[in-house]
Amino acid sequence: MPSHTESSLEAGLVALKQGNYQIAIAQLQPVAHSQNDTASLQARVGLVMAYARIGKLTKAIALCETLVSSHNLQVQDWAKRALEHLLKHQKRSKKSPQNDETGFVAFDNSPSKAAPVPEQLPQTRGASALSTVSVGGSQITPNLTTNYRNLVISHTDTPKHTIEEAPSGLVKGNFFRPLAKPSIYWRQAARARVWQPLQKFKLFPLQLLAAATFIALFWVLRELLKLAMGSVNHVLLRTPYVEPIQLFYSDPTPVLLIGLFLAIAFSPWLLDRLLSQFYGQKSLSKEILTGRSRETMRVLQRCCQQRGWPLPKLRILPIGAPVAFTYGNLPRHARIVVSQGLLDQLADDEIAVIYATQIAHIVHRDFILMSLVLLVTLPIYKIYEQMSEWGDSKQKMWSWLYVVVSSAAYGIWCLLSGTALFLSKLRLYYSDRFASEVTGNPSALTRALLKIALGIAHDVAKQEHTSGELESLNLLSPVGYKQSISLGSIAGHISFESILMWESYNPYRHWLTINNTHPLIGDRIQRLNQIARHWHIDPELHLINEQPCKSRHQSFLLQIAPWLGIPLGFFFAGLIWLSWKIAFTLKFINIQWIYEDWSFVTGCLLIGFSIGIVIRMNSMFPDIKPTTVQTDDRLPNLLANPSAIPIDSITVCLVGKLIGRQGIGNSLAQDLILQSPIGLVKLHHIPWLGQSINPQDLIGRQVMVTGWFRRGATPAIDIQTLQTHNGTILHSSHPVWSTILAVAAQAWGAYIFLTG
Repeated sequence: MPSHTESSLEAGLVALKQGNYQIAIAQLQPVAHSQNDTASLQARVGLVMAYARIGKLTKAIALCETLVSSHNLQVQDWAKRALEHLLKHQKRSKKSPQNDETGFVAFDNSPSKAAPVPEQLPQTRGASALSTVSVGGSQITPNLTTNYRNLVISHTDTPKHTIEEAPSGLVKGNFFRPLAKPSIYWRQAARARVWQPLQKFKLFPLQLLAAATFIALFWVLRELLKLAMGSVNHVLLRTPYVEPIQLFYSDPTPVLLIGLFLAIAFSPWLLDRLLSQFYGQKSLSKEILTGRSRETMRVLQRCCQQRGWPLPKLRILPIGAPVAFTYGNLPRHARIVVSQGLLDQLADDEIAVIYATQIAHIVHRDFILMSLVLLVTLPIYKIYEQMSEWGDSKQKMWSWLYVVVSSAAYGIWCLLSGTALFLSKLRLYYSDRFASEVTGNPSALTRALLKIALGIAHDVAKQEHTSGELESLNLLSPVGYKQSISLGSIAGHISFESILMWESYNPYRHWLTINNTHPLIGDRIQRLNQIARHWHIDPELHLINEQPCKSRHQSFLLQIAPWLGIPLGFFFAGLIWLSWKIAFTLKFINIQWIYEDWSFVTGCLLIGFSIGIVIRMNSMFPDIKPTTVQTDDRLPNLLANPSAIPIDSITVCLVGKLIGRQGIGNSLAQDLILQSPIGLVKLHHIPWLGQSINPQDLIGRQVMVTGWFRRGATPAIDIQTLQTHNGTILHSSHPVWSTILAVAAQAWGAYIFLTG
């Protein structure tokens, strides 16, 4: 039996024993279709139990019918008796109301009446003989698959869709309570006892990218500063009795360069003050850290002694989400910060390997530039938060002003953070490798990354929004909060191997992470697995692609059609210039004044971009039909498909609770998340002018979302409609705005082309 099949079977049976039926189903389903007859039979017996326990009688009956024809006589007898009682219970269940074909449960504000408890199943002679089922020489005991009579769970054990109106106007109910931390089966793969150093890798690409990041940050800051100074003087010129500020007409480059270098020099102490004031950062004593993880102190002391450094100053943030980052300008001024949530949720060796990744940033010196980025962006993010709070507390007549200022601050924060996207991704590959080599424990780093994702998703679900600490510190964190939302929340319903298949084997995954702050976790774990195999140790996860991904070049070209339109515009501009040049040479027509004005190239680029948008429009936003719509129970499968790309545009209809920031802080709809019974899914909304309601007005209420599911680096849904229980419908205008963008680009390009 292959090791991954054996581990999945074992994990599924353990989950079944503990009553974690969704986890059991996720683990046992792949085994049930495996080539190993014994494992497949055991998995199918367990699946019957799990399906029946969660009320999916149709699936349980279908599996029982396959087991009736089994060659194992004891399993065959067990299946016949179980099938008899499942069919009887299904007849009783048909009397209860069913959901519609989209899976949407009708909302009812009145308290739900408890469903009647079915009569106790009659005793059947010989039932005790089925208390153990022998499969392939091994037995499934009652602890794992109980008597077939107990397969059917009573209605009182199933979740009820009860909803009551809260005093605040928010709809709440037990169906949409914050997601509990799933019970995950960890293999606890061993670490290397003796290992050879890995092949030395060059730091030049990292250093080159750090230099490019500094240049990009400087250029963006300079342009923003010039825009601000020019705008101020423009206003002053139009104001009577006021003269413009002459200093604002000068070049800000020298002052800005001096300011950035001074910021680097004082970054440790400035960030100490900011993090202490805004986020309650405190010192973390060595004694407390040693009590949590003895190995961590050994790792820190060994790494620092080898290089002649003092120990970095240890800091802690009092937040529940697992976070870790490093800032400073020199090794002797470095600070390593972790959150209380990280110390609480990770094991001894996992904490040690995370600290080792932070030491790696000091060794590679990439923490210097990331500290500068954090120092520049953190005050701007606090301006956004403060303006949002003030706007929510002021009168509505002035709220528009706070909306503009807070949205502008958030946009500037995103722009400045974007200058460090590529450095943020690349440095994590280096730190993962360094930490594995220092500790000899790549499997612990695998577990740590996954547990951080789980902790972040749990924190978002618990707080019902993305906290400011999580978002503002995201760029320096070992795992991104956006990639954790779906991965961490759905882990209890599907195995890590399945959900990480896309991140490990999708042929276009690297192209789809260009605008992400972090590399894909699946890609990082694949590299850690290679290190584990190099040292001849068993990895924590077996990421094996049993169904090779097909290269879908045509679909991917359609996905990037607008960007392909830009080089196509260059090509047509060259053809047009050549045609005009030939016509002028042959004296057919004299339009030299046109082709000597090279602005027509810009027009061609805009026209090519517009054509690309139009070409992919129908594929991006197909009609949503009830017969093809996918519901909540299909969400794990949508995430596990390793071949999917965003252009696939899977139509979905999901029911859940809308969570995210309330008020002005969510004016750009940047924090909209659907909390469904299966997990969390990011939502994308584009408002339409004149709409009376905003999505943040519906935060905390139960909604039905229809739209297009995009499987990319961050799984998300482009909203078409968002409907509440009382019939309020919010429309999102993705196709309309795409059409407007295409028409505007076409018209602007044509105008430039014709007028120059």
